[in-house]
Amino acid sequence: MPRAKPLQGKIYYMEHVVDLHNVEVRRDNNQILKDVTWTVNAGENWVILGPNGAGKTTLVNLLTGRVFPSISPDSKHTAKVLDYRLGRVDLKDLRTIVGMASSGEEHLVGSKLAVMDLLLSALYGKIFRGREEYEEQDLSRASDLLHIMGVSYLAERRFSTLSEGERQRVLICRALMADPEVLILDEPTAGLDLGARELLMMALEEIGKDKNAPAMILVTHHVEEIPRCFTHAALMNAGSIVAAGPIEEVLVDDVVSSAFGLPLKVSSTDGRWSARADY
Repeated sequence: MPRAKPLQGKIYYMEHVVDLHNVEVRRDNNQILKDVTWTVNAGENWVILGPNGAGKTTLVNLLTGRVFPSISPDSKHTAKVLDYRLGRVDLKDLRTIVGMASSGEEHLVGSKLAVMDLLLSALYGKIFRGREEYEEQDLSRASDLLHIMGVSYLAERRFSTLSEGERQRVLICRALMADPEVLILDEPTAGLDLGARELLMMALEEIGKDKNAPAMILVTHHVEEIPRCFTHAALMNAGSIVAAGPIEEVLVDDVVSSAFGLPLKVSSTDGRWSARADY
């Protein structure tokens, strides 16, 4: 993937991109995440699957610093992203290494900014274009990302006028603008029709081909929405990770059926997954 600045190479000198051990998140005396232990190594792309209410979004909010791990007197947890300890790291530092694109980013939907300006504003963590001066390499990077995602033609369009599928691809471009070392995608295909979904999948696969691409973590409800470049899977249920490992070992009938509470048949064809009820 074309980059406007060279990689710092941090993740390539670290054993773990994500390192969680015995992590819990409580809210109003409710345990949202329970004893979560999960490791993501450099070179791995993970999909997080599970039914509604399983804790998937809370997990990615933890990784982006939007929620903090709960600490009890006898707690012996570890919660790190790229050696930054969650709950102690400055969020400004975290946002430079973790990019986030979510279908729930409604606060951008009404933006009157042109798409190019929306991407450039991400370099300053803003959703508006101020008086900042951008270098030629910033403009080049934004153009390259729009090209990779297949939306170069949208550069001068207002974000608020885009279709749902176009918005998702632009938001992924925006998440990549700061050259993150981890890219988190929270249900990016939600609300997309079949054609828009497949265009987004193709774009993510294009990103995944590049040896300099960031590690990717994708949250979805559906195995059909897993791009071919994803190597590992984690299944969640009731706030816990119930299975995690290489994708071919996790996405098997009995494991997926147990997580979703329904007999399911899971299959893979040419690297794309599908599932249906076993009746």
